[in-house]
Amino acid sequence: MKKKITLAIAGALSVFMLAACSNGTDKDIATMKGSTITVEDFYNEAKTQPQATSTTVLTNLILNEVLEKAYGDKVTDKKIDELYKAEEKTYGDTFESQLTQAGYTKKTYRALLRQQQLVDVALRAHVELTEADTKAAWDSFHPEVEAQIIVSSTEEDAKAIKKELDNKGDFDKIAKEKSVDTTTKDDGGKIKFDSQSTTIPQSVAAEAFALKDGEVSEPITYTNSSTGQSTFYIVKMTKNKAKGNDMKPYEKDIKEIATKTKISDQQFVLKSIGEELIKANVKIKDDAFKDILSQFTAAAETKESSTTESSSKTEESSSATEKSSSTKETETEASSSAE
Repeated sequence: MKKKITLAIAGALSVFMLAACSNGTDKDIATMKGSTITVEDFYNEAKTQPQATSTTVLTNLILNEVLEKAYGDKVTDKKIDELYKAEEKTYGDTFESQLTQAGYTKKTYRALLRQQQLVDVALRAHVELTEADTKAAWDSFHPEVEAQIIVSSTEEDAKAIKKELDNKGDFDKIAKEKSVDTTTKDDGGKIKFDSQSTTIPQSVAAEAFALKDGEVSEPITYTNSSTGQSTFYIVKMTKNKAKGNDMKPYEKDIKEIATKTKISDQQFVLKSIGEELIKANVKIKDDAFKDILSQFTAAAETKESSTTESSSKTEESSSATEKSSSTKETETEASSSAE
Protein backbone atom coordinates (compact mmCIF):
# COMPACT_ATOMS: atom_id res chain seq x y z
CA MET A 1 0.00 0.00 0.00
CA LYS A 2 1.39 3.38 -0.99
CA LYS A 3 2.07 5.61 2.03
CA LYS A 4 1.05 9.25 2.09
CA ILE A 5 3.80 11.82 2.45
CA THR A 6 3.44 13.80 5.67
CA LEU A 7 2.50 17.48 5.49
CA ALA A 8 5.99 18.66 6.42
CA ILE A 9 7.57 16.84 3.53
CA ALA A 10 4.70 17.45 1.16
CA GLY A 11 5.07 21.20 1.76
CA ALA A 12 8.80 21.08 1.18
CA LEU A 13 8.38 18.95 -1.91
CA SER A 14 5.84 21.31 -3.40
CA VAL A 15 8.32 24.17 -3.02
CA PHE A 16 11.06 22.17 -4.68
CA MET A 17 8.89 20.82 -7.44
CA LEU A 18 7.71 24.34 -8.24
CA ALA A 19 11.35 25.32 -8.53
CA ALA A 20 11.97 22.22 -10.61
CA CYS A 21 9.36 23.28 -13.14
CA SER A 22 11.40 26.35 -14.03
CA ASN A 23 14.91 25.20 -13.18
CA GLY A 24 14.66 21.45 -13.78
CA THR A 25 14.92 18.56 -11.33
CA ASP A 26 18.69 18.66 -11.70
CA LYS A 27 18.90 21.91 -9.71
CA ASP A 28 21.56 21.53 -7.00
CA ILE A 29 20.51 21.70 -3.37
CA ALA A 30 23.96 20.84 -2.02
CA THR A 31 27.43 20.24 -3.42
CA MET A 32 30.54 18.52 -2.05
CA LYS A 33 33.81 17.11 -3.33
CA GLY A 34 33.01 14.87 -6.27
CA SER A 35 29.23 14.91 -5.84
CA THR A 36 26.01 16.93 -5.79
CA ILE A 37 22.51 16.50 -4.37
CA THR A 38 19.71 17.68 -6.65
CA VAL A 39 15.98 18.34 -6.25
CA GLU A 40 15.32 14.95 -7.83
CA ASP A 41 17.64 13.20 -5.35
CA PHE A 42 15.80 14.91 -2.50
CA TYR A 43 12.38 14.02 -3.91
CA ASN A 44 13.28 10.34 -4.43
CA GLU A 45 14.72 10.04 -0.92
CA ALA A 46 11.73 11.78 0.69
CA LYS A 47 9.38 9.19 -0.84
CA THR A 48 11.21 6.47 1.12
CA GLN A 49 10.93 8.41 4.42
CA PRO A 50 7.29 9.52 4.62
CA GLN A 51 7.48 10.28 8.34
CA ALA A 52 10.65 12.39 8.25
CA THR A 53 10.88 16.18 8.00
CA SER A 54 12.43 17.77 4.93
CA THR A 55 15.51 18.91 6.90
CA THR A 56 16.03 15.38 8.23
CA VAL A 57 15.80 13.95 4.72
CA LEU A 58 18.36 16.37 3.32
CA THR A 59 20.71 16.08 6.32
CA ASN A 60 20.69 12.29 6.01
CA LEU A 61 21.29 12.52 2.28
CA ILE A 62 24.33 14.75 2.76
CA LEU A 63 25.80 12.76 5.65
CA ASN A 64 25.33 9.49 3.84
CA GLU A 65 26.96 10.84 0.68
CA VAL A 66 29.95 12.26 2.59
CA LEU A 67 30.50 9.21 4.80
CA GLU A 68 29.93 6.72 1.98
CA LYS A 69 32.74 8.33 -0.01
CA ALA A 70 35.07 8.46 3.00
CA TYR A 71 34.31 5.12 4.69
CA GLY A 72 32.09 3.08 2.35
CA ASP A 73 34.80 0.51 1.67
CA LYS A 74 34.96 -0.27 5.40
CA VAL A 75 31.30 -1.32 5.68
CA THR A 76 30.77 -4.72 4.04
CA ASP A 77 27.57 -6.41 2.90
CA LYS A 78 28.53 -9.30 5.19
CA LYS A 79 28.41 -6.99 8.21
CA ILE A 80 24.98 -5.66 7.20
CA ASP A 81 23.74 -9.24 6.75
CA GLU A 82 24.91 -10.08 10.27
CA LEU A 83 23.17 -7.06 11.76
CA TYR A 84 19.96 -7.73 9.82
CA LYS A 85 19.85 -11.40 10.89
CA ALA A 86 20.48 -10.40 14.51
CA GLU A 87 17.44 -8.10 14.35
CA GLU A 88 15.36 -10.88 12.79
CA LYS A 89 16.36 -13.21 15.61
CA THR A 90 15.53 -10.61 18.26
CA TYR A 91 11.99 -9.95 16.99
CA GLY A 92 11.26 -13.45 15.67
CA ASP A 93 7.97 -13.89 13.83
CA THR A 94 6.99 -10.26 14.47
CA PHE A 95 10.02 -8.80 12.66
CA GLU A 96 8.31 -7.98 9.35
CA SER A 97 5.27 -6.45 11.06
CA GLN A 98 7.62 -4.37 13.24
CA LEU A 99 9.35 -3.09 10.09
CA THR A 100 6.02 -2.19 8.50
CA GLN A 101 4.82 -0.36 11.62
CA ALA A 102 8.06 1.64 11.68
CA GLY A 103 7.64 2.53 8.00
CA TYR A 104 10.45 0.38 6.62
CA THR A 105 10.76 -2.26 3.93
CA LYS A 106 13.54 -4.88 4.05
CA LYS A 107 15.50 -2.80 1.56
CA THR A 108 15.14 0.54 3.36
CA TYR A 109 15.90 -1.04 6.73
CA ARG A 110 19.11 -2.54 5.37
CA ALA A 111 19.96 0.94 4.05
CA LEU A 112 19.39 2.32 7.55
CA LEU A 113 21.71 -0.30 9.05
CA ARG A 114 24.37 0.68 6.53
CA GLN A 115 24.00 4.37 7.39
CA GLN A 116 24.37 3.56 11.09
CA GLN A 117 27.51 1.56 10.41
CA LEU A 118 28.99 4.37 8.32
CA VAL A 119 28.47 6.79 11.21
CA ASP A 120 30.00 4.31 13.68
CA VAL A 121 33.09 3.78 11.51
CA ALA A 122 33.47 7.53 10.94
CA LEU A 123 33.24 8.36 14.66
CA ARG A 124 35.73 5.65 15.59
CA ALA A 125 38.19 7.16 13.12
CA HIS A 126 38.15 10.36 15.21
CA VAL A 127 38.67 8.68 18.59
CA GLU A 128 41.92 9.44 20.41
CA LEU A 129 41.85 7.83 23.84
CA THR A 130 43.57 9.46 26.80
CA GLU A 131 44.82 7.88 30.01
CA ALA A 132 41.77 9.34 31.77
CA ASP A 133 39.44 7.69 29.22
CA THR A 134 41.09 4.32 29.83
CA LYS A 135 40.97 4.68 33.61
CA ALA A 136 37.26 5.55 33.54
CA ALA A 137 36.58 2.51 31.34
CA TRP A 138 38.55 0.25 33.70
CA ASP A 139 36.65 1.57 36.72
CA SER A 140 33.32 0.67 35.09
CA PHE A 141 34.46 -2.69 33.71
CA HIS A 142 33.31 -6.10 34.96
CA PRO A 143 34.40 -9.39 33.31
CA GLU A 144 31.90 -11.84 31.85
CA VAL A 145 29.71 -13.70 34.34
CA GLU A 146 27.42 -16.72 34.05
CA ALA A 147 23.94 -16.33 35.45
CA GLN A 148 20.26 -17.18 35.03
CA ILE A 149 17.39 -14.74 34.64
CA ILE A 150 13.62 -14.76 34.93
CA VAL A 151 11.85 -11.78 33.35
CA SER A 152 8.31 -10.76 34.30
CA SER A 153 5.93 -8.23 32.78
CA THR A 154 4.50 -7.07 36.11
CA GLU A 155 5.93 -6.39 39.54
CA GLU A 156 3.23 -8.58 41.06
CA ASP A 157 4.35 -11.60 39.01
CA ALA A 158 8.00 -10.93 39.83
CA LYS A 159 7.33 -10.81 43.58
CA ALA A 160 5.30 -14.04 43.41
CA ILE A 161 8.13 -15.77 41.53
CA LYS A 162 10.73 -14.52 44.05
CA LYS A 163 8.62 -15.89 46.88
CA GLU A 164 8.42 -19.24 45.09
CA LEU A 165 12.20 -19.28 44.67
CA ASP A 166 12.71 -18.42 48.34
CA ASN A 167 10.60 -21.48 49.15
CA LYS A 168 13.18 -23.67 47.36
CA GLY A 169 11.55 -23.45 43.93
CA ASP A 170 13.62 -24.77 41.02
CA PHE A 171 15.01 -21.79 39.07
CA ASP A 172 15.37 -23.72 35.79
CA LYS A 173 11.81 -25.00 35.91
CA ILE A 174 10.27 -21.66 36.89
CA ALA A 175 12.25 -19.82 34.18
CA LYS A 176 10.97 -22.23 31.51
CA GLU A 177 7.39 -21.90 32.72
CA LYS A 178 7.08 -18.23 33.66
CA SER A 179 9.84 -16.06 32.13
CA VAL A 180 8.67 -13.79 29.32
CA ASP A 181 12.20 -13.57 27.87
CA THR A 182 11.93 -15.80 24.79
CA THR A 183 15.69 -15.77 24.19
CA THR A 184 16.65 -17.46 27.48
CA LYS A 185 13.57 -19.16 28.97
CA ASP A 186 13.89 -22.46 27.08
CA ASP A 187 17.39 -22.91 28.53
CA GLY A 188 16.30 -22.20 32.08
CA GLY A 189 17.21 -18.52 31.83
CA LYS A 190 20.93 -19.18 31.34
CA ILE A 191 22.88 -16.16 30.13
CA LYS A 192 26.40 -14.73 29.98
CA PHE A 193 27.15 -11.01 30.07
CA ASP A 194 29.79 -8.47 30.99
CA SER A 195 29.73 -4.74 31.63
CA GLN A 196 29.38 -3.88 27.94
CA SER A 197 26.91 -6.57 26.85
CA THR A 198 23.60 -5.57 25.31
CA THR A 199 21.88 -8.89 26.02
CA ILE A 200 20.73 -7.53 29.37
CA PRO A 201 19.99 -3.93 30.47
CA GLN A 202 23.07 -2.27 31.95
CA SER A 203 21.19 -1.22 35.08
CA VAL A 204 20.22 -4.85 35.68
CA ALA A 205 23.76 -6.07 34.99
CA ALA A 206 25.21 -3.55 37.47
CA GLU A 207 23.06 -4.98 40.29
CA ALA A 208 23.80 -8.54 39.21
CA PHE A 209 27.57 -7.98 39.47
CA ALA A 210 27.14 -7.44 43.23
CA LEU A 211 25.73 -10.96 43.71
CA LYS A 212 27.78 -13.88 45.02
CA ASP A 213 27.72 -17.29 43.37
CA GLY A 214 24.38 -19.01 44.10
CA GLU A 215 22.73 -15.78 45.30
CA VAL A 216 19.35 -14.70 43.86
CA SER A 217 18.42 -11.03 43.53
CA GLU A 218 15.22 -9.30 44.49
CA PRO A 219 13.14 -8.21 41.46
CA ILE A 220 15.10 -5.54 39.56
CA THR A 221 12.98 -2.98 37.70
CA TYR A 222 14.04 -1.92 34.21
CA THR A 223 12.12 0.84 32.41
CA ASN A 224 12.59 1.26 28.68
CA SER A 225 13.31 4.97 28.09
CA SER A 226 11.75 4.85 24.61
CA THR A 227 8.47 3.12 25.42
CA GLY A 228 8.17 3.83 29.16
CA GLN A 229 7.34 0.14 29.66
CA SER A 230 8.76 -1.63 32.72
CA THR A 231 9.94 -5.22 33.02
CA PHE A 232 11.20 -7.00 36.13
CA TYR A 233 14.32 -9.18 36.32
CA ILE A 234 15.24 -11.81 38.87
CA VAL A 235 18.90 -12.84 38.55
CA LYS A 236 20.62 -15.90 39.97
CA MET A 237 24.41 -15.60 39.86
CA THR A 238 26.07 -18.84 38.78
CA LYS A 239 29.68 -17.81 38.29
CA ASN A 240 30.89 -14.32 39.17
CA LYS A 241 34.46 -13.17 38.60
CA ALA A 242 36.38 -10.28 40.09
CA LYS A 243 38.51 -8.31 37.63
CA GLY A 244 41.48 -7.97 39.98
CA ASN A 245 44.06 -5.23 39.59
CA ASP A 246 45.70 -6.20 36.30
CA MET A 247 44.17 -4.45 33.30
CA LYS A 248 46.32 -6.19 30.68
CA PRO A 249 44.16 -9.34 30.19
CA TYR A 250 41.19 -7.09 29.43
CA GLU A 251 42.99 -4.48 27.33
CA LYS A 252 40.80 -5.01 24.25
CA ASP A 253 37.58 -4.81 26.29
CA ILE A 254 38.72 -1.66 28.08
CA LYS A 255 39.58 0.04 24.80
CA GLU A 256 36.15 -0.83 23.38
CA ILE A 257 34.35 0.51 26.47
CA ALA A 258 36.34 3.76 26.34
CA THR A 259 35.65 4.09 22.60
CA LYS A 260 31.91 3.51 23.01
CA THR A 261 31.81 6.09 25.78
CA LYS A 262 33.54 8.58 23.49
CA ILE A 263 31.27 8.03 20.48
CA SER A 264 28.14 8.29 22.61
CA ASP A 265 29.10 11.81 23.72
CA GLN A 266 26.95 14.31 21.80
CA GLN A 267 29.61 17.01 21.56
CA PHE A 268 32.15 14.52 20.24
CA VAL A 269 29.65 13.35 17.62
CA LEU A 270 28.89 16.91 16.48
CA LYS A 271 32.59 17.81 16.20
CA SER A 272 33.55 14.63 14.39
CA ILE A 273 30.74 14.85 11.83
CA GLY A 274 31.43 18.56 11.42
CA GLU A 275 35.07 17.84 10.58
CA GLU A 276 33.96 15.32 7.94
CA LEU A 277 31.58 17.86 6.38
CA ILE A 278 34.28 20.56 6.29
CA LYS A 279 36.80 18.12 4.83
CA ALA A 280 34.29 17.21 2.10
CA ASN A 281 33.72 20.93 1.39
CA VAL A 282 29.93 20.65 1.67
CA LYS A 283 28.06 23.73 0.44
CA ILE A 284 24.30 24.29 0.77
CA LYS A 285 22.98 25.94 -2.39
CA ASP A 286 19.36 26.47 -1.34
CA ASP A 287 18.66 29.27 1.17
CA ALA A 288 15.77 27.30 2.68
CA PHE A 289 18.31 24.86 4.09
CA LYS A 290 21.31 27.11 4.63
CA ASP A 291 21.62 26.38 8.37
CA ILE A 292 20.83 22.66 8.53
CA LEU A 293 24.46 21.65 9.10
CA SER A 294 25.41 24.54 11.38
CA GLN A 295 25.31 22.50 14.60
CA PHE A 296 27.98 20.19 13.14
CA THR A 297 30.22 22.76 11.50
CA ALA A 298 30.02 25.15 14.46
CA ALA A 299 31.21 22.38 16.79
CA ALA A 300 34.10 21.53 14.46
CA GLU A 301 35.10 25.17 14.02
CA THR A 302 34.98 25.71 17.79
CA LYS A 303 37.50 22.92 18.17
CA GLU A 304 39.71 24.39 15.47
CA SER A 305 39.39 27.86 17.02
CA SER A 306 40.35 26.50 20.45
CA THR A 307 43.37 24.76 18.95
CA THR A 308 44.42 27.97 17.17
CA GLU A 309 44.01 30.02 20.34
CA SER A 310 45.98 27.44 22.33
CA SER A 311 48.74 27.52 19.72
CA SER A 312 48.72 31.32 19.76
CA LYS A 313 48.99 31.37 23.54
CA THR A 314 51.87 28.90 23.40
CA GLU A 315 53.67 31.11 20.88
CA GLU A 316 53.03 34.20 23.04
CA SER A 317 54.33 32.37 26.09
CA SER A 318 57.40 31.23 24.18
CA SER A 319 57.97 34.78 22.92
CA ALA A 320 57.64 36.16 26.44
CA THR A 321 60.12 33.57 27.74
CA GLU A 322 62.62 34.45 25.03
CA LYS A 323 62.15 38.17 25.77
CA SER A 324 62.69 37.57 29.47
CA SER A 325 65.82 35.54 28.76
CA SER A 326 67.13 38.27 26.44
CA THR A 327 66.51 40.92 29.10
CA LYS A 328 68.37 38.89 31.70
CA GLU A 329 71.35 38.48 29.34
CA THR A 330 71.38 42.26 28.73
CA GLU A 331 71.24 42.94 32.47
CA THR A 332 74.16 40.54 33.06
CA GLU A 333 76.22 42.19 30.35
CA ALA A 334 75.47 45.65 31.79
CA SER A 335 76.48 44.46 35.24
CA SER A 336 79.80 43.05 33.94
CA SER A 337 80.53 46.30 32.08
CA ALA A 338 79.95 48.33 35.23
CA GLU A 339 82.49 46.22 37.12
